[in-house]
Amino acid sequence: MIINYKQIRLILIITFVLTFPFVQKQWFNLYLFNRNSFSFYSILYYLSGIICPILIILYSLNKFTYYQFNFKNFENNKIIKGKTLLIFVFLTIIPLSFLITNYLYLNLNLITNLFGDNIFLPNIRITQHLYFIFIISFFLILKKTRILIKKLVLINFFFMTLFIWYSQINNIDNNFVINNYLKLNNSNFINIIFLFLIEIIFYFWSFISYKNNLSDWVVNKPLITDFFNGLNIIIFYSFVIVYYSILE
Repeated sequence: MIINYKQIRLILIITFVLTFPFVQKQWFNLYLFNRNSFSFYSILYYLSGIICPILIILYSLNKFTYYQFNFKNFENNKIIKGKTLLIFVFLTIIPLSFLITNYLYLNLNLITNLFGDNIFLPNIRITQHLYFIFIISFFLILKKTRILIKKLVLINFFFMTLFIWYSQINNIDNNFVINNYLKLNNSNFINIIFLFLIEIIFYFWSFISYKNNLSDWVVNKPLITDFFNGLNIIIFYSFVIVYYSILE
């Protein structure tokens, strides 16, 4: 009998997505019986909020960070260069830097509204905002710092998930901060959508900036197989959205 590990992994993921939110809800109901003091179920419920983000981070680091592309010899009819390549560079690095900058600001603004009276984001001027976008873009161009930026995004996702989880447990309204970006009632959805968009554009930027593409100023046209990673990102984050939809 041949064991298909991909199918087994898919079954485990589906099982986790469909069952664990109900387990968390049950822990929450048991926690409500003795809310005034810490109990075993309250500890389980508090800690359960970090399980999913940790799994997302580990999967993202393993599958959606260190991309490898099989570029063959350059052929004139299968390359992107010149002004066309410049347009693709601007259409990827600028939106990616903009999303990352706003994602970091969103987390800082959420922190200051949960634990302090200062609202951070409105105090940032447009010129300062552009400076940060330029700095992020510069780091994304460099090979050694590109991965660091991705890890910073994942760290930001982890802490933002914890702060949203904290606000939900303590019945703190954070929608007045979150809804400045997307008009959704579920704060976790906004957090996931930010990370999902960053993952998608980061993948295309990894393709464009792979190895010596930028220094040589020439990129192979993507093949159908090159879009499989993008499809994997969509499928994975669809499961994440289903998980938080059940949990809500």
